[in-house]
Amino acid sequence: MYRWLATPGQLSTVTTNIFQSARVFAALAALALVSCSTALAQPGEAAGGEATLRVPDLSTVSFFGVTGHNLLLIGILFCVFGLLFGLAIYMQLKKLPVHRSMREISELIYETCKTYVVTQGKFLMLLWAFIAVVILAYFGWLRPISPVGVTLPIILAFSIVGILGSYGVAWFGIRVNTFANSRTAFAGLGGKPYPLYSIPLRAGMSIGMMLISVELLIMLCILLFVPGNYSGPCFIGFAIGESLGAAALRIAGGIFTKIADIGSDLMKIVFKIKEDDARNPGVIADCTGDNAGDSVGPSADGFETYGVTGVALITFILLGVPNPTVQVQLLVWIFVMRVMMLVSSSVAYFLNEAVAKARYGNADEMNFEAPLTSLVWLTSIVSIVLTFIVSYLIVPDLAGDTSQWWKLAIIISCGTLAGAIIPELVKVFTSVESRHVKEVVISAEEGGASLDILSGFVAGNFSDYYLGLTMVVLMAIGYLVSTMGLGNLMLAPAVFAFGLVAFGFLGMGPVTIAVDSYGPVTDNAQSVYELSLIEQVPNIEAELKKDFNIDVNFDRAKHLLEANDGAGNTFKATAKPVLIGTAVVGATTMIFSIIMALTGGLTHGQENLSLLHAPFVLGLISGGAIIYWFTGASTQAVTTGAYRAVEFIKANIRLEGVEKASVEDSKKVVEICTRYAQKGMFNIFLAVFFVTLAFAFVEPFFFIGYLISIATFGLYQAMFMANAGGAWDNAKKIVEVELKQKGTPLHDATVVGDTVGDPFKDTSSVAMNPIIKFTTLFGLLAVELAVQLTATHGTGLGRGLALVFFIVSFVFVVRSFYGMRIVKAG
Repeated sequence: MYRWLATPGQLSTVTTNIFQSARVFAALAALALVSCSTALAQPGEAAGGEATLRVPDLSTVSFFGVTGHNLLLIGILFCVFGLLFGLAIYMQLKKLPVHRSMREISELIYETCKTYVVTQGKFLMLLWAFIAVVILAYFGWLRPISPVGVTLPIILAFSIVGILGSYGVAWFGIRVNTFANSRTAFAGLGGKPYPLYSIPLRAGMSIGMMLISVELLIMLCILLFVPGNYSGPCFIGFAIGESLGAAALRIAGGIFTKIADIGSDLMKIVFKIKEDDARNPGVIADCTGDNAGDSVGPSADGFETYGVTGVALITFILLGVPNPTVQVQLLVWIFVMRVMMLVSSSVAYFLNEAVAKARYGNADEMNFEAPLTSLVWLTSIVSIVLTFIVSYLIVPDLAGDTSQWWKLAIIISCGTLAGAIIPELVKVFTSVESRHVKEVVISAEEGGASLDILSGFVAGNFSDYYLGLTMVVLMAIGYLVSTMGLGNLMLAPAVFAFGLVAFGFLGMGPVTIAVDSYGPVTDNAQSVYELSLIEQVPNIEAELKKDFNIDVNFDRAKHLLEANDGAGNTFKATAKPVLIGTAVVGATTMIFSIIMALTGGLTHGQENLSLLHAPFVLGLISGGAIIYWFTGASTQAVTTGAYRAVEFIKANIRLEGVEKASVEDSKKVVEICTRYAQKGMFNIFLAVFFVTLAFAFVEPFFFIGYLISIATFGLYQAMFMANAGGAWDNAKKIVEVELKQKGTPLHDATVVGDTVGDPFKDTSSVAMNPIIKFTTLFGLLAVELAVQLTATHGTGLGRGLALVFFIVSFVFVVRSFYGMRIVKAG
């Protein structure tokens, strides 16, 4: 009964056209890169760049009488524990009680999501072809690692593993969340708030533990079982693959979800209908979008974030630490710390749940944000304590220095504190208790949508000030500690410190993912409740009493679901700056790897990293252009898609004589969302891909400036947009839940503000993270290709290719607006 989305004709035509265009450009890219690589390949040429990333023998150093290799083998058991933890919660959620009407809706949402994810999976493999061309050119011709017939397929395979990892955890996320949404909706019928908090958080912990465990297991397998002379390149291939998967799923999911959300929400104003009215054919698409954008995207993004941050530190250690023994010590320490993520998060979760259940288990009222906040802080404290213990045990002596263990622990703890402090600051600007959010509501009472929107802009801009300076202070502490002897062990200790701060951001990984996943479950739960039409089921009160022993109060259930959604909105907002901050801070470590290659290990050319070197300055300026274009292109895709969705819904909605929208009409809305999500992603990805090649070929230090620039511009643009959007979203929630003014002019004004904030917080801002990391990782290979081409054939050919690549990129920039414009019929 759920096969109605499997083969939409119009979507198939659009997808076919996109695939055909992509094949043409993939062929052109392959021709250009393979041709130049063949010209560059020199017999007997010494390996350099990423090809020099050789992992030392971990068995050469012992810890507690156990070799480093064998110690990390034990880490695999912790990964298995994490996987079992995630699966156990998954099975518990599946077995929770739920009324058939709600279960049918959640399964319909899942089937719709499944069709979308399958379509995106096929598209991902097409996009992988572009990356495969560059990997082939680099490791096949330019920097071959013998025997090429063995090493090249392995490196390519791990790039696919990276994509499949992002894709797989995203799939697991939607399955868990679509179990949890109907169970949460049903739990609301009991009239007690605690189950409405507990179920979404359990679902989030299941996803978080599964995600971190899978990512860590793959990286341990590379480290322990792939030969050291090409495990380094395998890490790079894996990181590029997962970045590609995250970028594509984040962009497409963000576009899809906000097309559906805006299309559905605007009907409340146009037709004066309630939230998630079953007669609105946009609601099913909105529920699908909640999972496509707020579950698939964040799951893939989180997987990539943890993987890429680890690869950045591994790359630094292999390039910047000359002593092989210290290399092994630091590598083992990093991976043991990653294992401790699982331990600290699970311990904190169980402790916090015990307290929350004792306090709220039988309560009639609760602040849904309170136990989530305590969980974040408790995890942070446990993680910091374990950081000092593990550091003391694993690296008590680094090259004769017995004081570095506590200094390294302090640096990581700066990041771990950031992971707790930043959510608190975000709540100042986005929580339903926030004075900034209440200011948005007050502004809208007299000034309507105009002042609502302006007040949200204020909240977003102020948030940048506080969040930005907080990150600077914590990074500065890390830098100061790095000056206390760390320079005796490595080059550029400050860069390593920044990488450790980024690593510390993720010190409570599963919990960060869990609170982020809380939001889409609470959002969907409201929709499932309304779409189930449970209040209209004959003799439903008697049925619920007989089968589930529930004395139902429907108004009470709806109130609790709406209040819980406000907490979900807040904690969705808190995770976003953590992830984007990690991307930017961690990018410094990856950029360092490029600098090391360009300067021969900081032995020459450092004067080019200066305002006196004009290309470097021009690169610093160029990044802003790409960030603001990206913001516009992703928002344009949402705008055009939402226009088409609204156009269709207004023409086909039936409010008289029907209880719910037809399956066929709901299918059409989902088709519209998918079509514009794919078109938008296609244009954006290829523009980013080719502009990265173009700027790498312009001049290497221009490219360094560009990478620094997109990280800086992207950080502040993303935080502003995410927090402004969060303020608008929860301003609407205050009007709905606290003021009980649905259907009033005030509600209409806040709905308009919310729809403006939708692409801000869930499309453009969240996709900055994987875009920055993908560009930086891909740049590792791109700039090396460019440098070698210039060295062997002079600047003429390199500049010519830069022009060609830029023209191709510009074509997609133009298409991202003119190809996505709203063209009215007639």
